[in-house]
Amino acid sequence: MNRLRKAQKRKPMKKNVPDRDAQFDNILKLRSEYRKAGNPVISMDTKKKEYLGNFYRKGRLYTLEELQVFDHDFTSFAEGVIIPHCFYDLRLNIGYVQVGTSHDTSEFACDSFRHWWYGYGCRIYPNATSVLILCDGGGSNSSRHYLFKQDLQILADEIGIEIRIAHYPPYCSKFNPIEHRLFPHITRACQGVIFSSLEVVTDLIAKTHTKKGLKVFVHVIDKVYETGRKVAETFKSEMRIVFDKILPKWNYRAIPIN
Repeated sequence: MNRLRKAQKRKPMKKNVPDRDAQFDNILKLRSEYRKAGNPVISMDTKKKEYLGNFYRKGRLYTLEELQVFDHDFTSFAEGVIIPHCFYDLRLNIGYVQVGTSHDTSEFACDSFRHWWYGYGCRIYPNATSVLILCDGGGSNSSRHYLFKQDLQILADEIGIEIRIAHYPPYCSKFNPIEHRLFPHITRACQGVIFSSLEVVTDLIAKTHTKKGLKVFVHVIDKVYETGRKVAETFKSEMRIVFDKILPKWNYRAIPIN
């Protein structure tokens, strides 16, 4: 009874519905513009972090002998960690997974993009003038923090291509295409298998496919990323990040240096 009374006293969650609906309309418009111009539209997100070790994983698996595992993910027993940072090309139906072994930071997110661009993007889209990235608003690519924008600006200067970011509104990350076009299929490919080593994980992810032609490429970024980094003091005054007139908190571009 006490719990019920406490629940009734809670204030309803505030949602800026007009902004949310306007952002969905804006994303649809941007996707159409980039598709007509032949520029890439990439959906980006980080999948759930997993621990390497003899830990239970949901799903069924055919084996020749009984497997015994820990029923909880005790971090002290873990042999490492894997952080799958993923890109999904909406036009080509291809997933690109960069597996990190350190921390999910903005630097890691930009390194993932860097690997995708030099390994695949610049060859698939040689005439691209801009890249549209669809992502949620939290985590390593937070819409509120300037650290991601700083690393994004460095990346744009390096590749010489404009990078446009469109964040999905809060509590709407499940509408990001990668959430239902890539993540479930990776989960299905890995279900029930014990993540005993990094090689096992990458082999499983690389086997992800669907009847509609989904393909997945995997790369390991074995680099230690620093946590607690701060934005440079001069970045906000000197940055070349251009915020859109429509919902600038969720829409902006990193313009490369001339």
